[in-house]
Amino acid sequence: MAVGDAAAALGIARSTAYQLARAGDFPCKVVRVGTRYRVVTADLRRLLSAESVAA
Repeated sequence: MAVGDAAAALGIARSTAYQLARAGDFPCKVVRVGTRYRVVTADLRRLLSAESVAA
C-alpha cells in the first residue's frame, strides 16, 4: 500500500507520513522498494483494529 493511502487511513497528512517513513518512525512497517515507500498492509490493518478496540 502506498504511504499516502496509509496516511489517509490513519488521519495524518501525506507529507508527515513520508517524513515519518524516511525517519523510520512510521507507526507500522514500511518497506522501501527502489525509490518508493510501501506500507505493509497487514501491519496497518493490525494497527487500525487495535485503535478501534481501544476507542
